[in-house]
Amino acid sequence: MAPLHARLAAARSQSRRAPIRATAIERELGTRYTIDTLRALTRRYPKCRFIWLMGADNLAQFSQWRDWRGIARTMPIAVIARPGYDGAAVASPAMAWLGRFRRTAASLKTRRGWSAPALIPLRFDPDPRSATAIRRADPDWASRYDGRPQRDPLTHHPVHPHSIKKAGQ
Repeated sequence: MAPLHARLAAARSQSRRAPIRATAIERELGTRYTIDTLRALTRRYPKCRFIWLMGADNLAQFSQWRDWRGIARTMPIAVIARPGYDGAAVASPAMAWLGRFRRTAASLKTRRGWSAPALIPLRFDPDPRSATAIRRADPDWASRYDGRPQRDPLTHHPVHPHSIKKAGQ
C-alpha cells in the first residue's frame, strides 16, 4: 500500500470536481471497523451530513461486515459501479435489504425529507482496469507526491510524507 500522504493527495486530485472531501481522519480516530469509524465521525462532527462511498465490489459482500445494518442506519451509502461486480452486488443479501431504501443520485442535491438508511447508486463510465493493473502501469505514482506537505482538509492536521499507518494499529 502506498504511503498515506500519497493516497490522500491522489484521492483529493480525483475528487477535485466533485463535492467530496477526502480525509485521513481514520488515522486519528484509531478505529478498526467501519461501524466504529462512522459512529466516531458522527459524534465528532454532529452538524455534518456525511454520505459513505462504497464500491459495488464491497456491496456484494457487505452483509458479511460487522454490523452492516448499523452502518446503513448510521449514514446514507452511495455505491460506485465497478466493472464485473454489478451482478453480484444486485444479487447480494445487503441489496435485498437496502433496495427499499434506494434514492436517485439527483436526490443528493436536496436531501431534505430522507436520511439513513439510504442507498444511492452512482452511474458513470468507470475505468475498467483493476486497481492492481493501474498501479502496475505506473508503479512510481506515489513518488510524485513526495515533498509536497499537505494538511487534512477535515482536521487541518499535517499529513506527513512518511506517515504510514500499519494494519492493526
